[in-house]
Amino acid sequence: MPLKTIPSPSRRTLLRALGSGAVLGGLAGCGVPAAYVRPGDRAAADLSSTDQRLNWANWPLYIDTDDEHPSRRPTLEAFEKRTGISVEYVEEINDNDEFFGKISPALMNRQPTGRDLIVISDWMSARFVRLGWVQEMDRARQPNVTRYLDPQLRSPAFDPGRTCTVPWQSGITGIAYNRRRVGREIRQVSDLWASDLKGRVTLLSGLDEAFALLMQGNGVDITRWTADDFHTVCDQVEKQVKGGQIRRFTGNDYIKDLSSGDVLACQAYSGDVIQLQADDPDIEFVVPEEGAELWAESLMVPNLARHKANAERLIDYYYDPEVAAELAAWVNYVCPVPAARDVLASAKDEESAALAENPLIFPDRKMRSRLAIARDIDSDERVEFSKRWNQIAGL
Repeated sequence: MPLKTIPSPSRRTLLRALGSGAVLGGLAGCGVPAAYVRPGDRAAADLSSTDQRLNWANWPLYIDTDDEHPSRRPTLEAFEKRTGISVEYVEEINDNDEFFGKISPALMNRQPTGRDLIVISDWMSARFVRLGWVQEMDRARQPNVTRYLDPQLRSPAFDPGRTCTVPWQSGITGIAYNRRRVGREIRQVSDLWASDLKGRVTLLSGLDEAFALLMQGNGVDITRWTADDFHTVCDQVEKQVKGGQIRRFTGNDYIKDLSSGDVLACQAYSGDVIQLQADDPDIEFVVPEEGAELWAESLMVPNLARHKANAERLIDYYYDPEVAAELAAWVNYVCPVPAARDVLASAKDEESAALAENPLIFPDRKMRSRLAIARDIDSDERVEFSKRWNQIAGL
């Protein structure tokens, strides 16, 4: 079974199976090497000391740009000037599954990806770590990461101690709603099922994006949820779909629905809502009383990267509180460097200083007490769970 026979990366169900290890394991019996890469086979000769460059793959609109010259990236240009390292920055990641499909053939065949640094969501990062497709970082080169990384993000279950991953930005999956149109507060996950919202509620379509918040609505500790917890949520969502409560399942396009008024309440990401509030102050973001999911999208060095030390140096640069503050002021996600708050608070312009008080960028103690990082869906669970969820969401 030659690798080129694998269907197009747009086939999301196959990619989820690939990520689970089910299809990857099957390929091993068809002449393709086993997917897991042992620690001793992950590193290539590092050219960083003689080749001052690195290749970085990231998501679109996920780094600061100059208002007058959008093609310029001030923090990145400052890094290049400070270090002499040239960075090839490519906005090529639009979907976790799609990007997995794009680089997995090289990684499973022990070949370089051509990238020294990638940024993907932690639930997908868990697959890379489990498969041995990323390298352990040298924290001796990263004193800022060691000192300033948010304690709440330091040790997820899939990467204890964050040895292979470092959060780029973080965020919260909660509920967004238009308070003026709804006419009351939304405080709990169960409020999404109120009769006056019938047909004007959306949920996130991706299993990994949606399930944790819905479980929290049932009082589940998402750091140790079970298969029974998952199927209970599916039963509830199926009932709401059949009853017409849920308008549809969405990606980030819920933003358009909420802005237009077609949707009154929805699952949403904190960073998106900050942007929406700039145009419509009636839109609010809620961390439900039962809690919400704290997540991150993380930087990783893939196997056989040729500029690992340069990549580690860049990661540490972005953990300097001054740099982290400049980035946070532009992207408006939860900043993984809490010390950046004091930098913004001391800013001379009022708009920047106000960001230091925004709990969706720097969660306060009360909000943090209701945030949790969900355990990831393991390889034994993924095929079964994805099949059921995708049937409900129409994927």
